[in-house]
Amino acid sequence: MARPAPDGQPLHRRIGSELRAQILGRTLAPGAQVPTEAELQERYGVSRSVVRQALAALEQEGLVERRRGRGTTVRERGELHRLVQRVPGLSTQVEGEGVHVTTRILELGLEPASEATGVLASDRVLRLRRLRSAGDEPLALIETWLPEELGDLTAEELTDTSLHATIQRRFGTHVVAGKRQVRAVSADGETAELLQVAAGAPLLLLEGTSTDEAARPVEVFRTWHRADRVVFDITVIREPDAAGLAGTSASAPAAPDGTTSLRERLDALGREMLDLARELERAEGR
Repeated sequence: MARPAPDGQPLHRRIGSELRAQILGRTLAPGAQVPTEAELQERYGVSRSVVRQALAALEQEGLVERRRGRGTTVRERGELHRLVQRVPGLSTQVEGEGVHVTTRILELGLEPASEATGVLASDRVLRLRRLRSAGDEPLALIETWLPEELGDLTAEELTDTSLHATIQRRFGTHVVAGKRQVRAVSADGETAELLQVAAGAPLLLLEGTSTDEAARPVEVFRTWHRADRVVFDITVIREPDAAGLAGTSASAPAAPDGTTSLRERLDALGREMLDLARELERAEGR
């Protein structure tokens, strides 16, 4: 049994925690060589058995691979990408990449509205907790609140399917917009157990609200993503500067999906109207 570190933590856990942080923080990138057992022994002043115990725990977590003659390397793991500015949720986007996602309903029931869910303009709200997984590996824990008028949704119809698609089919409600916030948080005990990560492991928390075509709030949600499996992608565009707005007319740039945003279309329309006004002034002066 490993002797404890000065802080009371067993040395093999301390070594494992520090290596885990380097792997998740990508200081040790996928495919990189982990320091050898001899190097770790010298660095921490421990026996080989302590080092092997730490590496075995990381291997069990799927973070490293140990092969005879090759030493220990950081395991290559496929990353799942999510565009956070898109309305479709994790399952829809990930399945678009060819990965099958399953959904397990953890809780479903009505409760009194709180300060956070008062935006739904309902005295009672439907609380829904789901666990998204790819294969046997959990990806995200989702907590959602919906207006009471959607309270007859069942666990059966929400299992292994998209919530947005379900409420569109059942109630004709189309989720078209919303606000999102991203925070870096650590996993508490229950969340860590559900997502099969160590307590205190880094998670990506996406939270916000979604609205329908009439700008009415449809849901309030919080989603905890495993930071070692899910990557948030953000598409950025260059804001038009003053010189660009005052210049010659140009068509609105296309978004990545081939469409143009309302803001871009308004900008293009504004430039065209400015050009037209200048032409009228020149015509009147002639």
